[in-house]
Amino acid sequence: MPPIKRRHFLQFAGSTLSAIALSQSNFTQQANRYAQVIAQNTPRKLALLVGVNSYPSGIPSLKGCLSDVEMQYELLVHRFGFNPKDIVVITDEADLKPTRQNILDQFQTHLIDQAKPGDVVVFHFSGHGSRIIDPYPIPELIINGEVVPNTNKLNGTLVPRDRNTERSDVVQDIMGRSLFLLMYALKTNNVTAILDSCHSGGGTRGDLVFRAVSSRLDSGESAQPSETELEFQRRWMKDLQLSEAKLYDMRRQGIAKGVAIGSAQFDQFAAEAKFDNDTFHCGAFTYILTRYLWQASSVEGIGNTFVNLERSTNDLAIKSSMYQTPIIAANPETNSQKPTFFLNPVKPWAEAVVRKVKPGGEIEYWLGGISALSLEAKPKGIIWALIDAKGQEIGEIEQQDRKGLVGYGKLTKGESKNVQLGVLLREKIRGIPENLKLRVGLDVSLGEQLEIARASLASIDRIEVVSTGAEYILGRMTSSYLQQVKPKKIRDLPAVDSFGLFLPGLTPLANTFQKSGESASSAVERLQGRLISLLAGKLLKLITGSDAAFGGNGTKLNVTTAIIPKGSSTRTTPSQFLSGTDVQVKVRNNEKNNLYIAVISIGSSGKITPLFPYWNSAEIEAILAPQQEIITPQESDGYSFKLKGVGSQEILVLASFLPIRDALKGLKSIADIANPGGRTPVNIEGEQALGWVQELLGDLERNTRSIRVESSGDRIVAKSQLAAISTIINVVES
Repeated sequence: MPPIKRRHFLQFAGSTLSAIALSQSNFTQQANRYAQVIAQNTPRKLALLVGVNSYPSGIPSLKGCLSDVEMQYELLVHRFGFNPKDIVVITDEADLKPTRQNILDQFQTHLIDQAKPGDVVVFHFSGHGSRIIDPYPIPELIINGEVVPNTNKLNGTLVPRDRNTERSDVVQDIMGRSLFLLMYALKTNNVTAILDSCHSGGGTRGDLVFRAVSSRLDSGESAQPSETELEFQRRWMKDLQLSEAKLYDMRRQGIAKGVAIGSAQFDQFAAEAKFDNDTFHCGAFTYILTRYLWQASSVEGIGNTFVNLERSTNDLAIKSSMYQTPIIAANPETNSQKPTFFLNPVKPWAEAVVRKVKPGGEIEYWLGGISALSLEAKPKGIIWALIDAKGQEIGEIEQQDRKGLVGYGKLTKGESKNVQLGVLLREKIRGIPENLKLRVGLDVSLGEQLEIARASLASIDRIEVVSTGAEYILGRMTSSYLQQVKPKKIRDLPAVDSFGLFLPGLTPLANTFQKSGESASSAVERLQGRLISLLAGKLLKLITGSDAAFGGNGTKLNVTTAIIPKGSSTRTTPSQFLSGTDVQVKVRNNEKNNLYIAVISIGSSGKITPLFPYWNSAEIEAILAPQQEIITPQESDGYSFKLKGVGSQEILVLASFLPIRDALKGLKSIADIANPGGRTPVNIEGEQALGWVQELLGDLERNTRSIRVESSGDRIVAKSQLAAISTIINVVES
């Protein structure tokens, strides 16, 4: 993406914000700034949180916006020290409903009227966005990273619950122009706006729901702001003593003040994420942002900890095939060379927080920092460590149940007096389902062969056919699907009428389609090995707790990694690689003790390739001494790691204090058959891949049980025994 000049102002575009389009690395930096702002020791911290799920007839309702508000609320109170009395919540279920008037009134009375210079203000909106005609447009937009003329005079909007008016061509949306005036009216510069919405088309695609209302402008009709909205702007301009010319110039320069973080660019979708077999919904962006802030261990070095955020907006976006790049903007006054906000959160990093201790000893806790993968773990049997204000362990809670992001457990170690509201938790032992399954959906494009496909899939062990919450979708390529993916410039697109696997956003999964004319049952038989490989990859990531969006599993082993072009001297991973590039993986042990290292490549189609240690290596070769570094593969190894095709490739680096013997032996057995006498890496797929991952699980489970006297009978993995650093690299055409 070319650099965007500061003067180019995106008028509430994409995620409904007036912003400069930035890369994911800038998202990391700005998320750090957000953390620094809201953690300041100021006289007061004020927040207004808005979530709209229920909309009137004609506007699709959403499911995750109230969850977004809850996630943000818990974060602000329990990690950054907000007083609950200083947070106003406007949702469908709150006393204050998300009408246009309530949102605007509370912005004024709670934020503008109360905030003093130096105070901290947070405004969060989750709901639909849209576009309307701006009577006073600014001249430029940013589309696909390019500055383009705003020929249609557009302005992005926030869609309140009561958007409809008596006229079909007029809506009661809150314009970006209005939010600019409200932010400008604040007496403090320490304001952060977080907007999880978009306006690049609405509705659903595949198994995903998007936060945008299709504008009447899309069909050539008119969409005008209400006179009430325009009068609101005129009143604020008068109060702020702003002429049209002055306001126009200010809007072209950027946002009014502070920092604004949004969920997607002008032409992108803002998706809702579904977890826990479709029982929990939230904004994918809000989930990633709040979880990131729960796990940020310090202001210093957070960007390095989450360096993978530079290469992928988040793991959820990659899995769903909806590339959702956040947009960030900062006013020049708060984005000066001398940073203003460099303070830590008021509490240590964590993954959960105690919300309630019930009579009888049941403990309720909020899982704000938990990974999406952890929601696949057994809800019962997880062990959480209670930590004090210094991050030291003071007890243990054994989880009994979980509903969405709320866990329920009992104290098994430590004193009951330590279990109080606001005490933080970190995952210590993870339970692994004995029979983890891969969820596969069936697309309507299968037509008359849908039931045949259902029966064929149902016959495969550990494959679950689902109507919602699918991880992959079996379908037939249609002309309309082909048109939808052509803008993504995917190489070797499947033929129309061919069967294969789609990601939830209906992007075809590479190398799963063949020529047209195949039956559904034959396609399922052909894809069986691929589905089992994908299941193996899912189990591997659940075992290791790896998360590409965060670069790791929360375990704070001091290990650094980089994926670099072969022979390069750089120590950081580039944002993308050309297809055909030979790459090397660099791993450094910054600990004081030896570590056992493994490097694994996971392709988007499910293929697993252990890169290090070599399958015929002695166990000692997997050891990396303190302050030492390995680079694999080396020139002397006689092979290269060449990136083929286009798309995403995940590199998983495992670091453990204890060896993983059985996994290495199992890999040797596979390689002896596939490549006798050779030394090059061996691709493992299907049942072999699943078996190898099970052997890795056995190693880690054995290591875990060696440090715990009790045994629950479940398969368990101690997070202290393993660090997993996941990096997703994007491969583009050369």
